[in-house]
Amino acid sequence: MAGANIDERADLLTALARVPDPRDPRGVRFPLAGMLAVAVCAVVAGAKSFAAIGEFAADLDTGQLARFGMDAAPVESTLRKLFARLDAAALDAALALYAWCRVRHSTGRRVIAIDGKTVRGARSAATSAPHLIAALDHATGVVVGQHQVEAKSNEIPAVRDLLAAFTPSDLRGCVITLDAMHTQDDTAKVILDAGADYVFTVKANRPKLLAALKKLPWNKVPAGARSTDRGHGRRATRTIKVIDAPTLPGWPEFTGVSQVAQLRRTVTKAGKKSVEVVYLITSAHARDAAPALLAAWVQGHWAIENKLHWVRDVTYDEDRSQVRTGVLPRVMATLRNTALNLLRLTGYDDIAAATRHHSRDPERALTCTLTC
Repeated sequence: MAGANIDERADLLTALARVPDPRDPRGVRFPLAGMLAVAVCAVVAGAKSFAAIGEFAADLDTGQLARFGMDAAPVESTLRKLFARLDAAALDAALALYAWCRVRHSTGRRVIAIDGKTVRGARSAATSAPHLIAALDHATGVVVGQHQVEAKSNEIPAVRDLLAAFTPSDLRGCVITLDAMHTQDDTAKVILDAGADYVFTVKANRPKLLAALKKLPWNKVPAGARSTDRGHGRRATRTIKVIDAPTLPGWPEFTGVSQVAQLRRTVTKAGKKSVEVVYLITSAHARDAAPALLAAWVQGHWAIENKLHWVRDVTYDEDRSQVRTGVLPRVMATLRNTALNLLRLTGYDDIAAATRHHSRDPERALTCTLTC
C-alpha cells in the first residue's frame, strides 16, 4: 500500500499504531491502537453497535485489558467521541496494509475484485448514506482496501482513487476484476500503468463496444472451457469462448485490450431453463489467461457480493445500524471488514457461525484479534 513500511509479521496493534491520534497528548488515558483493537475484537465477538462494543470492553478483566495496553475499560461515549474524530482514510490504509501482507496468491497471481456498497442504515433526513468501494482478494475473501465515494461523485473516480492507494509494486502482476460500470479507458490505464491486468464486463454503457462484440462470429468459435455447478436446487453451466481482440478497421478502440470473450450461463431450476450471455474484455494475453482461468476470474469476482456485502448486511446487520454521524459509519464498516478478515485468515468460512463461536468466550475473540 502507499507509504507502506511495515514488517509483514507485525500484529494488529502495531498496524493500528500507524493511525494518527486526533487527541491532545495531555491527559490521554487509553492508547488509540488499544481502543481500536478492542473495538475490532468486540465485532469479532458479534458486537454490532458502539453500545455493544462498550459492553464487551466492560466485561474484560484486567489481564485481558492489559493485552490491549489498557488498565481500565473505555466506556461507549469515550469510544464514540474518539472514533468520530478519526482520520477514517488513515484507518482504512493501516488496516488494508495489515490485510495485504497476509493474503496469498490465487492460481499464481493475486486477483482482486473491486465493487461498491451503500451503508443504507446511515442515511438520515439531512445526509445521504455513504457509499464505500472495497477491494477483495479472490482467494481468501479478505478485504485489502476501502475508499469512500465523495459526495456528488460516483464509483468511477473512486475506484481510481482506491487503486492509487496501492503502490505499483503492490499491484504488479495482479489481476483486477470490475463490473460493467468501470469499463472505462481511464480506469484501464491506471491498472495497466501499475503493471496489472484488468477483466471488465461490457454492457450498455459502452454501446459501440457491446454491439461490436455481439457481431463477432461466436458460433464459429469453439468453447474454450465449460463447467457445471449444482446446488440450491439448480444446475448452472458456464461456457466461455475467447479470441484475441480483433484489429479490424472501425473496431472500437479500448485501452490495452488483448482478448475478448463471450460467457454463456445456462441455469436450470425446477425444470425451467434461463440463458444469460455476457461479454468480457481483458488485457491479459492468451499465454497468461487461458479460457478456463479467465472464466474462474469472472466467477470469482462475484465473491465480493457473497463474502463481503452479504456478510455485512446479514451477519453484521449493517443496513439497520443506527450509526449515522460523520465518519462513524465508515469507521464501523472498517471494523466489520477487519473482523471478517481476521476470521477468514484464521480459517473460518461461515462467518455467522464463527461470530457465535467467539461470542461465547471473549478469550477466543482476543486470541483471534491479537495473534493473527
